[in-house]
Amino acid sequence: MPRDAFSHVETWVFDLDNTLYPPSAALFDLIEVRMTAWVMEALGVDRARADALRLHYWRTHGTTLAGLMREHDVDPLPYLEDVHDIPMDRLSPDPELAARIRDLPGRRIVYTNGCAPYAERVLEARGLNGLFDAVYGVEHADFHPKPDRAAFDKVFATDGVVPDRAAMFEDDARNLAVPHAMGMRTVHVAPAREDAAHVHYHTDDLSDFLGLLRQ
Repeated sequence: MPRDAFSHVETWVFDLDNTLYPPSAALFDLIEVRMTAWVMEALGVDRARADALRLHYWRTHGTTLAGLMREHDVDPLPYLEDVHDIPMDRLSPDPELAARIRDLPGRRIVYTNGCAPYAERVLEARGLNGLFDAVYGVEHADFHPKPDRAAFDKVFATDGVVPDRAAMFEDDARNLAVPHAMGMRTVHVAPAREDAAHVHYHTDDLSDFLGLLRQ
């Protein structure tokens, strides 16, 4: 039973995009358009080259921002402000998910590769604001992105997370490898199952899964 496997958990760590809202909202599509435009302007390349570079950055460095910083010494703050300047009208409140998160015992935090101000806007649009003890963005990880070990070490040390008494919920399975190695319970939240040794559980419905933990 999932409930028994999570009975020791004192800290619940949630990713943001496509985890605390459904992928059908396609919010990240809006961000990706702005990312590509930003790369085109900053590096003076066309759209096809910008898309190819973004794929290279994601595969090599974990995020577009990490690639821009490491390969082009880009200032991260203007980038983060620009690419996350999107409307929230694709999101709607989810009272059921809010209730399930509120019922979790212990500390609840959000940790995203986006920036914290953007995360706060998403949480408000989803009716999840006020439910979390802390919200961490990539700026709190010294701009190291998940899945880098340094990113998790920084954020978890800042928050005081004890990994073997914590759980992580994440839509990108590769971002669960380090939490698993640290001793956390890992839950892959995505429409399609991805079998991997570092994924303890999979769900395509976060609210339903959290409900099982209280039964």
